[in-house]
Amino acid sequence: MLAALGAVAAPAWGQFRLDVSGVGATQQPLAIAAFRDEDKAGLAVSQILRADLERSGLFRVLGAPGGLDELARPDYAALRAQGADALVAGSVQRLADGRVDARFRLWDLVKGEPLLAGSKLVLGPDLRLAAHRIADDIYEKLTGERGVFATRIAYVVRTGKRWRLLVTDADGEGGQAALTSNEPIISPAWSPDGRRLAYVSFETQKAAVWSQDLQSGVRRQLAGFRGSNSAPAFSPDGRTLALALSRDGLTQLYTMPVEGGTPVRLTQSSAIDTEPVYSADGRTLYFVSDRGGGPQVYRMAAGGGSAERVTFSGNYNISPTPSADGRYLAYVTRQGNAFRLALLELESQAVQLLTDTRDDEHPSFAPNGRMIVYATRAQGADVLMTTTLDGRKSRLAIGGSDVREPAWGPFGR
Repeated sequence: MLAALGAVAAPAWGQFRLDVSGVGATQQPLAIAAFRDEDKAGLAVSQILRADLERSGLFRVLGAPGGLDELARPDYAALRAQGADALVAGSVQRLADGRVDARFRLWDLVKGEPLLAGSKLVLGPDLRLAAHRIADDIYEKLTGERGVFATRIAYVVRTGKRWRLLVTDADGEGGQAALTSNEPIISPAWSPDGRRLAYVSFETQKAAVWSQDLQSGVRRQLAGFRGSNSAPAFSPDGRTLALALSRDGLTQLYTMPVEGGTPVRLTQSSAIDTEPVYSADGRTLYFVSDRGGGPQVYRMAAGGGSAERVTFSGNYNISPTPSADGRYLAYVTRQGNAFRLALLELESQAVQLLTDTRDDEHPSFAPNGRMIVYATRAQGADVLMTTTLDGRKSRLAIGGSDVREPAWGPFGR
């Protein structure tokens, strides 16, 4: 049995929880007040803001006195005395036509002045998304960089013999099933416009690459050639799909149009080449090859050509993901019997281990390059984690599920 679901008919799934740990950078103290009447709207908007901003690793969120909203005149001196540099307060009002108006204001407590004010007028079911967008507004105002809280992640959950490809908010909440199958689903990859997912499904009793429109649920098989078809990755312009095929013998890298067609072979090695992923500018393909005797990360021009080895620390490095600014490459490295998330600064070749777990897999950068989502095991459970680049980690856990293969979606929604 296999079922693809569009966004309209998709059900909600299990709740995630947030558990922040790690050292993290110096954090800005930010007070967040409970939004007036958020309890009447059925969603704690202020708590979503708190979780989002804490997860970024840049903020230390403090409580605030009750009775504040976006129209309040805050006691700057009293809040400063409590250690806060900024304050967020707001309100939530359900209108007669069923829409919800979420209003907010951000104050600079050091300068004693408002910094930002706004309103999100949405349908009731979209209030969670509105809260994430408020968090993005606050994050951008205070950091000068675009926030990723209103983006989405895709990942795979296995329960018994049932596989589900899920799409959720970046905090793991508000999920929907894009696909349900009795056969394995692996390697989800986002199109740059966020409208489609490519993935590998075994529903035809072999590994084949599929593409699916997330709004309509319409899906089509793109690569079902002889041998294995695996590891799809969209080019940044959305026109091309890189993938690994064994149609001509050993697994090699190919590209093909995203609507399907004849694959063009990029590598001609006598080794296994797999896991291609584009740089943000579309000029480079990073991939994994054992052409040097063990799996390492290489790169080459997106159109093919000679390959250059990228990873040299350790004898087993896989699953590369480049940051949006091209500065970093995250990957999984084997350290003894442990598989850990590593971060390589490409210019200096400095390597930093970001985790102390033993079963890390499938890292994926957030579109602003400031966080990474990955799968691992913690306290005997399969979990998703996010980490900042300085090691502040947040656990996004589903109790009792086998969760894996996360992919962070693009901006725009």
